Amino acid sequence: MILRSMLFIPGDSDKKLSKGDESGSDAIILDLEDAVAHENKKLARQKVAGYLKARPRESRSVKIFVRVNPLDSEFCAEDIAAIVACQPDGIMQPKAVTPKDVSIMSAMIDQAEQTSGIERGSVKILPLTTETAQAPFHLGEYAAADLPRMIGMSWGAEDLSAALGASTNLDASGQWAFTYKMVRSMMLMAARACDVQPIETLYADFRDMDGLAKSCRQARAEGFVGRLAIHPAQVSVINDGFTPSDEEISYAKCVVDAFAANPGVGTVGLDGKMLDVPHLKQAKQTLALIEQLTKN
Repeated sequence: MILRSMLFIPGDSDKKLSKGDESGSDAIILDLEDAVAHENKKLARQKVAGYLKARPRESRSVKIFVRVNPLDSEFCAEDIAAIVACQPDGIMQPKAVTPKDVSIMSAMIDQAEQTSGIERGSVKILPLTTETAQAPFHLGEYAAADLPRMIGMSWGAEDLSAALGASTNLDASGQWAFTYKMVRSMMLMAARACDVQPIETLYADFRDMDGLAKSCRQARAEGFVGRLAIHPAQVSVINDGFTPSDEEISYAKCVVDAFAANPGVGTVGLDGKMLDVPHLKQAKQTLALIEQLTKN
């Protein structure tokens, strides 16, 4: 599954849940964690379970992930047991500190799948990997871990800034401060090392569509494949930002054709520039992405 846009929806809001099917996003994330007050956790779990039951996986118009509560919370075990039985497409795991945390979550999902008679491995995991002060130090360990359920990774600037006692995660220009740029880059490299989808974090100012569009283009240029969204209005901008333009597609085809016309060579000339194998690889990735998006 391609995850260009993933829209958060509070799990205890009937009004917002009712609009999930028409969000236009590649996936929605029904939230049982930060968007839900402590006293509403059980109610949110019930509502999300009902939402999933009413939408069997084979009939869904959008992929459905559920952000459960952290492993060390009193709610996590019951979240997994109740939600996995309703067959979400994936679980978003918050505050993963190490790959071992993802492995523990995977084992819990294994048990829930077995108990519910669901095909093993059908529920995927997408961890949020930088929400604590300890977590960034373990990003390099993911590539060596055995995590077959993991299909992507994302990062969280808001929880990290709270964990660090920071008053802001932005610099004077309004861009990420150095600490968050560093952690973001490390997460991107970790995801690519694991061959899973790197998902950019949310853009907090949901009214600033021009800024969001620019940020998405920059993120895609760096290697991110999609982004978290906190407002439905952000979805179409995010989808556009992570979809190759007509010009990019045309150029990628020209690159592939240039190499095809010169078999056995490592470099070719195109429009006055010398291209080598990494350029060919990038062009093929662009065309493969468009093919996948067309199938979706």
